[in-house]
Amino acid sequence: MIRKLVSLLMAGLLVIALSLAFAAWRLHVALEQPLQLSEERLLNVEPGSTPGGLLNRLESEGVISGAFWIRLYWRFNLAAQPLHSGEYRLTPQQSMRDLLGVWRRGEVVQYSLTLVEGWSFRQVRAALVRQEALQQKLAGLDDAALMAQVGDPGVSPEGRFFPDTYRYVRGMSDLDLLKQAHARLDQVLAEEWAQRAQNLPYETPYDALIMSSMIEKETGVPTERGEIAGVFVRRLQVGMRLQTDPTVIFGLGERYRGNLTRAHLREVTAYNTYQIDGMPPTPIALVGREAIHAALHPVDGKSLYFVARGDGSHVFSDTLEQHNRAVGEYQRKRRADYRSSPAPKPKDNP
Repeated sequence: MIRKLVSLLMAGLLVIALSLAFAAWRLHVALEQPLQLSEERLLNVEPGSTPGGLLNRLESEGVISGAFWIRLYWRFNLAAQPLHSGEYRLTPQQSMRDLLGVWRRGEVVQYSLTLVEGWSFRQVRAALVRQEALQQKLAGLDDAALMAQVGDPGVSPEGRFFPDTYRYVRGMSDLDLLKQAHARLDQVLAEEWAQRAQNLPYETPYDALIMSSMIEKETGVPTERGEIAGVFVRRLQVGMRLQTDPTVIFGLGERYRGNLTRAHLREVTAYNTYQIDGMPPTPIALVGREAIHAALHPVDGKSLYFVARGDGSHVFSDTLEQHNRAVGEYQRKRRADYRSSPAPKPKDNP
């Protein structure tokens, strides 16, 4: 009797051992299998998705087999691991074990959008619309309603977002990205304002932001920003009009076709600094930290005038007589390749 019980016990243990060995083998095969793909694809994981549901989906699509064993593996080894929503990149010959590691680390596909110094807010909105991976929550909203959504009601959106490259994942919205850019602008402006020079003609950081936008549009030459800021500041201090073309162009809006005329300079708008005293009511472009720093640290000197050379740089003059001579040399005898701002940099080859 005892011998029979021992035999049964040994047989049971053997069955258990064989079952465990079989399960270990099946699990190994399931984890090490390569994904059955002929080309790279993206797997979109919606909020609330479960590993089990994704594994079943991949099995039904023929990408993997043995989903049951992989579900068991996740349940006993990664049960406390959250599954981040977003897009995951699947590649041919990637193993299931590798894919689980990507899920565990939350390595979702990231996209990027670059907001460029000198852009108008109209250009910002157009760039957001082109981002297919962004949820479009702001479509149909006018600028006032949009700024209320951003959390800055009653303020013009012009210049209120920091130009930079912003990363995002599918599922984020255009509003999410704008909130980041808005908060970043506030941070940079506050940092620069706290270290500003003395005796500046600005009452608020917003005044400095308006000045920064004019500097941003007047030159892309970094070494000139402080000099242009000096000219504008001295003009404000002695009661001269700023007379800067970019403000006139901004005031014309979509009516501007690339040729600024004498009639445009005589047209009275809130932004025509040939016709109004002081600065325009809002910024006219996105501004980088360098332009903000220049506005708050203008270069000392006596120059009250500047004119574009045609290569992106400027000639600065202390007197109107000197300025008129420079205008005669550089404006009235323009070269065929004349530019009032630096030529755009060529794009890198793909």
